[in-house]
Amino acid sequence: MPTIVLKIDVDTFRGTREGVPNLVRLLKKHQAGATFLFSLGKDHTGWALRRAFRPGFFQKVSRTSVLEHYGLKTLMYGVLLPAPDIGSCTKEMQAVRDAGFECGIHTWDHVVWQDNVRQRGLEWTRDHMQQAHQRFQQIFGDTPKTHGAAGWQMNPHAFAQLDQFGMRYASDGRAMLKEDGSLQDPAAGPYRLQTEGTVRSCIQMPTTLPTLDELLGRDINGLVISESNIAANILELTAIPKDHVFTLHAELEGQKLAPIFEELLTGWHKQGYRCISMADYYQSIKDSELPVRPLSWASLPGRSGELVALI
Repeated sequence: MPTIVLKIDVDTFRGTREGVPNLVRLLKKHQAGATFLFSLGKDHTGWALRRAFRPGFFQKVSRTSVLEHYGLKTLMYGVLLPAPDIGSCTKEMQAVRDAGFECGIHTWDHVVWQDNVRQRGLEWTRDHMQQAHQRFQQIFGDTPKTHGAAGWQMNPHAFAQLDQFGMRYASDGRAMLKEDGSLQDPAAGPYRLQTEGTVRSCIQMPTTLPTLDELLGRDINGLVISESNIAANILELTAIPKDHVFTLHAELEGQKLAPIFEELLTGWHKQGYRCISMADYYQSIKDSELPVRPLSWASLPGRSGELVALI
């Protein structure tokens, strides 16, 4: 039976307190598994406004109604309002674990990591990752088993740190997509990453489907993707059975776009898919048969900037 690996990025304080409980209820209703990846430090979402000077940023903002989905208060964190500590949402995070879902690390400070890590060195990278690792242990009383990079941004030191943490699998990058959201390489899937001449032990599970914010508002083959047809568009991409990794966000699918996510869950069930966690997917991977790929970067349709990519 083909699988959809559900990887949930939790970026903000509001997403943790409101979106996460909503997603737990929805996943339970549909008997679906998932992995929740938490941001664990301060919510500096307001600092992301500096990205306004990047190519494609305003186009993405206008398409995805950032203000509507994240809320004005969240967009002011770190600018006009103090940045709240996401790691203080202990009860909400522990409730996810207690409901039977896998929990892992997304990042320490989402905006700081996404905007800086590619250019940073060993000490900076290690410091950020160790802060997240320690906070995770404080909250859950256990060591994290997995990781999913904020904004799909990493560097060679970060990948080496995953091995030092003893993580066996992570989802830090993307598979390359065509303009319509389909895979450039239909065989794209888990792989072993090589950085600085070393093949890393932590297996990478790249996201293989476009995210909702990458599709909304775009014109694809003469059809403008809207909230009314986006689920059908993604289900068309999964019509041919194949294992996929789908990244969703507590701030989107856990709130205003929850009906779309529920439509996807229902559609995937009808297509014969099981929705599972990264941990469950890892159990099915034959490590010895995985390809080895170098660290690569590329841009994807509907998203500004370059990401870690499977090329």
